[in-house]
Amino acid sequence: MKNKKMSFLSLTVVTGSLFAFTTFQSGSIKGKIIPPDGAAQVWAMSPSDTLKATVNQGTFELTNAKTGTYKVYIDATEPYKDLIKEGVQVVDGAAVDLGDIPLQK
Repeated sequence: MKNKKMSFLSLTVVTGSLFAFTTFQSGSIKGKIIPPDGAAQVWAMSPSDTLKATVNQGTFELTNAKTGTYKVYIDATEPYKDLIKEGVQVVDGAAVDLGDIPLQK
């Protein structure tokens, strides 16, 4: 009986260790702001994740995104208006390219 308990305990520890070292492939969200000086920062928010990136010469990339659906907030500079893109889907390990994002005055 003692051997069965030890075997079960060993199996449980090994199985738990395997799950402890499972990693996810992070995705990313990128795009290009039109005009290039129209925004300074971009945020992406999901129920379990918040990401922030600086806009550099009109381009941005939000890295280490978990799988899920995000709202992407473009923090525009004057005289442009902020923009929200909803329903941006990130899949494990994939890059999502939002393409050109024109801002309105």
